[in-house]
Amino acid sequence: MAEAIVVGGGLVGAAIAYGLQREGLATALLDEGDVALRASRGNFGLVWVQSKGLGAPQYQRWTRASAEGWPALAEELAAATGLDCGLRQPGGLHLCLSDAEMQERADRMARMRAEAGNHGYEYRMLDRRELEQMLPGLGPEVVGASFTPYDGHANPLTLLHALHSAFTGLGGRYVPHAEVTGARAAPHDFRLETPVGVFRAGVVVLAAGLGNAKLAPLFGLSAPVRPQRGQILVTERAREVLSLPTTTIRQTAEGTLMIGDSHEEAGFDLSQKTSVMASIADRAVRCFPWIAGLNIVRAWSALRVMAPDGLPVYDASERFPGAFTANCHSGVTLAAAHARLLAPMIARGALDAALDAFSARRFAGGDVAMPATPRPLALRRASV
Repeated sequence: MAEAIVVGGGLVGAAIAYGLQREGLATALLDEGDVALRASRGNFGLVWVQSKGLGAPQYQRWTRASAEGWPALAEELAAATGLDCGLRQPGGLHLCLSDAEMQERADRMARMRAEAGNHGYEYRMLDRRELEQMLPGLGPEVVGASFTPYDGHANPLTLLHALHSAFTGLGGRYVPHAEVTGARAAPHDFRLETPVGVFRAGVVVLAAGLGNAKLAPLFGLSAPVRPQRGQILVTERAREVLSLPTTTIRQTAEGTLMIGDSHEEAGFDLSQKTSVMASIADRAVRCFPWIAGLNIVRAWSALRVMAPDGLPVYDASERFPGAFTANCHSGVTLAAAHARLLAPMIARGALDAALDAFSARRFAGGDVAMPATPRPLALRRASV
């Protein structure tokens, strides 16, 4: 028995579970374990605003609110667990390698500001001269960049550890190896069957990533999500050179460079493609030629949780009140929003009207065809 059950122990589920426990609800966090398609382990680690919400100002506001709440979340987690999530928010850059890219980016940013309306949207388009003063060693093809002050980055693995530790520190119950194999739903009365027992609660939150597509209909909900593969390269450690993160390259607190940002429609295939890795590396070297002298020490692929329009999906069940679903591909960026904004809504029993735009009802028929789901696979890593 619990007052609330959260299904999914990744960044989204852990943030919500921590938030619910923080609100005073005795919460059980059911986690499938390391066989899950856990995007949290493959996350790039950006706390990113400037590329989010073009044509969807409600998403821009939601992302901004989370980025603004991140310092308080990081401080709270550090105080509760002693873990430093490595948050740095010096602003962020999107580098442009041609005049055409620069113009396209300027147009995008201007539209973002216009769509923000009275909420405002700060950005600057930096020419090469200004950029050289911020980032040494630019390649000759870099003509400029867009900059917003909202952006930053963090350590996603430490964040996941901190959320779990803070959750259990408040009395939350973490249950591993608890894949949901069956469920019975009634208003404010849910029974979830798992290999380690049956769990019952008046509130259930589905935050199982790609697994939500199958679970949601059991609770009168829809989660039309699909996998999108992303690949990442990690270099050996170097002295600190990049003082600001960019869209595709960031330097971690340990000194390694993370290079990524591929977007591949490959279904549930977690294999790595040398052609994609070569493309990622090529753009990085064009941005900073000195990167070519660093060894690549790790590479991996992971699957994003994507709705058809790329926006989050948040819903409360009308058929079975007390059931909620949370789906997104920005588990790091939105961690503060999930813990400090979404969880209190769930604890109160209803989502704010501001989240209506994120309901699955925005899709015709409320669902989409999904690729066949294979047996869950662990994140595959490769050393090269």
